[in-house]
Amino acid sequence: MTISLWDFTWYTRTGPGEPFADLGVAFREAVDRGYDTVRICAMPYLLFGSGLDTSSLRFAGLGGEFAQRTRWYDVPPGPAVDGRAWLLELFRQAAAHGCRIIVSSWEYQQSPSFSVDDAWHRALRAVPRGERPVVLADAHADLVDFVRAEGLGDVIAYVELHNEVQYSGLHAGEGVVGLRESLERGIDRFKARHADVPVTVNYARVPVGEMRGLPRNMDVAVFHPYVYGVLGQLYDEFALRDTARPFPQERAFAELLRAGAPRLEDWRPPASWKSEATIVPHREIYVHDWCDPDKWDRWLYDRYGEHRRAMRETLDTWLAVAADFAAGRGIPLVFGEGWVGYTPLHASFEEGPVGAEICAHAVRTARDLGAWGTVVCSNAAPHHPMWGDVVLQRRLNDEFRENR
Repeated sequence: MTISLWDFTWYTRTGPGEPFADLGVAFREAVDRGYDTVRICAMPYLLFGSGLDTSSLRFAGLGGEFAQRTRWYDVPPGPAVDGRAWLLELFRQAAAHGCRIIVSSWEYQQSPSFSVDDAWHRALRAVPRGERPVVLADAHADLVDFVRAEGLGDVIAYVELHNEVQYSGLHAGEGVVGLRESLERGIDRFKARHADVPVTVNYARVPVGEMRGLPRNMDVAVFHPYVYGVLGQLYDEFALRDTARPFPQERAFAELLRAGAPRLEDWRPPASWKSEATIVPHREIYVHDWCDPDKWDRWLYDRYGEHRRAMRETLDTWLAVAADFAAGRGIPLVFGEGWVGYTPLHASFEEGPVGAEICAHAVRTARDLGAWGTVVCSNAAPHHPMWGDVVLQRRLNDEFRENR
């Protein structure tokens, strides 16, 4: 599978001129770039578990201009979406273009933050934490029933109960090992209804040292190997995710931000519940919104030499461990996201000469390790600027298929 990551954007950006206004066009462009699979948040709990009316869903960003230069969050107010009807349209267009869909959920990470009201968010939070995998399993099983009733069941490649489970609302300090029991219950619940549909969960990075904590009943080994490296140094030095440390405002002005940028405390979203519905910290969005993309990229290029070897070694180790785990379990291996990390919308480190070579190396290694599926990288999708690099995507997707 050559995978394009459509995440939740396939339903949040559907207005005129937006990348998913016409799903047929989006699939046609994907196939032209060499993709045969898309991976989505199918909003299973919202559509099939919440009991909410989903016939006229509305989506928008985090409020005003907040997060409008932040990747994935640059959502303009859009038209009403009939959730189940739009899901069927996605499946119909996938079938028409010879593509499959990886059905997942980002609902306990950030999907509800795009809603115009907090009903979805409140419904999710009302589910006791230990029961969330089972509730998600029931919702996914209902979704499979729904698409099968329309003759579209074969479009499903496999089902993931949830995205990056150790960094989601399924997690309450248990860690990878502690989550295993509840995830296994969820997987068993789904299998009881759809034993013929592969089901799994996925993990951020590759949890080396905790692989024993992965569910014993998972059907696909799915990992997101974001190596960070030099990007991790930037995140650490500017405390973008460590809110217990002070934010180095003056240094950020000098090294990362655009002229005229406000101070951190002066750049806030107007709706507090939306901040609770996403895992991205306020200061991370602030820096992504207000960075000068050239400054950001230059910061990384200036320091990349110190990290180059370690980043390559980390990536190779993670991919090898993932492949060994999958082989030991006798299940397929998929890299559903990767490779460097989360960058501002208009920064281009991952699309540039260094990042593109990291992508190329990862795709070739995934191929050589016998992976069932991979992304070119997480930014290779219709809602990211990298979509415009048609040549790179075609080349790497073709290379992944070599000798298959």
